[in-house]
Formats: sequence, C-alpha cells, structure tokens
Amino acid sequence: MSHDNHHHDGGPRRVGQVKEVTSLTNPIIKDIKALAQKKSRDETRSFMAEGLKLVIDALELGWTIKTLVYAKAAKGKTQVEQVALKTVSTGGLVLEVSEKVLSSITRRDNPQMVVGIFEQRYRSLRDVKPAAGETYVALDRVRDPGNLGTIIRTADAAGASGVILLGDTTDPFSLETVRATMGSVFAMPVIRASNADFIKWHKSAGVRVVATHLAGAVDYRTIDYRSKPVVILMGNEQAGLPDELAKEADALARIPQQGRADSLNLGIATGIMLFEARRHLLDLDAKA
Repeated sequence: MSHDNHHHDGGPRRVGQVKEVTSLTNPIIKDIKALAQKKSRDETRSFMAEGLKLVIDALELGWTIKTLVYAKAAKGKTQVEQVALKTVSTGGLVLEVSEKVLSSITRRDNPQMVVGIFEQRYRSLRDVKPAAGETYVALDRVRDPGNLGTIIRTADAAGASGVILLGDTTDPFSLETVRATMGSVFAMPVIRASNADFIKWHKSAGVRVVATHLAGAVDYRTIDYRSKPVVILMGNEQAGLPDELAKEADALARIPQQGRADSLNLGIATGIMLFEARRHLLDLDAKA
C-alpha cells in the first residue's frame, strides 16, 4: 500500500479523488440519479443541489460536499477548482462528467455546470430555544415542494430563525424544493416535529403562536408581534389547520382580501405574515 493513503498517525484515510465519467450506466451516476427518489434520499440521508454559487454558499455555511459533479467545460475555472480541492480535502469524491451525464442527473436540458451532493440536516424541536426578536414558521402538512421551497427562501430573506415542519410534509430535500429555496436550504434550519411534540414545546418555549385561520380571526396587522418570539403557524394548502393546532394559537390572524380570488397561495400568505411579524425588526439600512 502506498504511503500516500496514510495519515501520519498511521490510520487509513479516505483520500478524495477526481474521476472522469462519461457513461450514463456508471454505478456512481446511477446512485446519484436515484436521489431523485425520496426512498434513496432517506436511505443515504443525502440530497442534491445545483449551481456553483449554491455549492460555494453551502461550503461557506459549513456544509460538507460528499460528491461534487462538474461538467468538463467547467474544468480549469478557478472557483470550480477551489471547490474541488475543498471536496477532496474533506474526503469527498469529485466527478468530471460529460454534459449528457449532467443532464441525466439534473433532468434538465441545460444543466448547471456544477452539482453537489450533501448530507441532510434536521434540527430537533427540543434544541430550539427562541430568543427575543426571533421568528419561526411552523407548517402543517405542507404538500407542495414549490410552496415549501419558497417559504424556506422567504423565511431566510425575512431573517427568520427556522422552519418547523409538522406532520406528514413534502420533503424539504427534494430536487424541486431545493431548487425553489434558491440556496436558502443551507441557511435556514429545518425542524421536523409531530403535532404532539409541537404542543408540548409550545407550553415551555415562551413563544407567541400566531395562526392564520378563517374562523374568529383578527386583522393580522393588529397582533402584538413584539413582546415574545413569534411562531407563525400556517395550515395545509387544502384543509387549513386542524382544531388541535388551531386551539394552540395565542392569536388567530386573517389577511383581509378583496377581489375575485377567495384565497392566497400558501407561500405568499406565509410571506405576508413573516414580513408583518418582523416589520419592527427590519429596515433598509441595517444589514443583519
């Protein structure tokens, strides 16, 4: 065995390497393509994110790349080389592939030049201890990947501290959701919890839960968002909030509307609530 594969302490070390792949039937490529399925993502606790900027952001935010895939055409670009070096140094795999292979991985005709495979991260509700001025979003059984991704992106933009997923939700690490987050999946903590966990947590977390609801609700602009950390609780796209969650709310809010459409898209409604809840904390000059 060559000396190169050993750390000075004598133990073997997984040295990252660069492989060139042009075949669509390569087993590594098949494994990566399988990440389009939730089953494979769950088994490997991995997910895929596309684009050089996203991958660089993820590294800066402390994520590790398990596998980096880049198009031959990107070879030699300084930023790509730097990301490749970083991947190799943390024991990851780097694949240089043809555009055809990249298209098959991303399921796009004009794929991004760079794709990163990362390990999923969920935080536990037990570890969430909201502080003054913090805002969280809790989503009940969110179904649509575009909605979830948009909400994660919007929560990031509004300066929220996390997104809590209640019940059986769509996968925050699916390709569609990750795309819709525009990279915010790396910046915004995602927490998974059951309704029972959430109800128990609410009792001791010192938060004000503000839920959007049609029954007995007040104008969302009249609610006190200042005196405690706020959790904005939003119902499922079709069914709205179940009673057991609605009765947890410290305030029920409604967004006044006018016009023919009788409802708002979940992502938009959540965005409106978030920016109202954080209105007193946001100004144009102060960059958080």
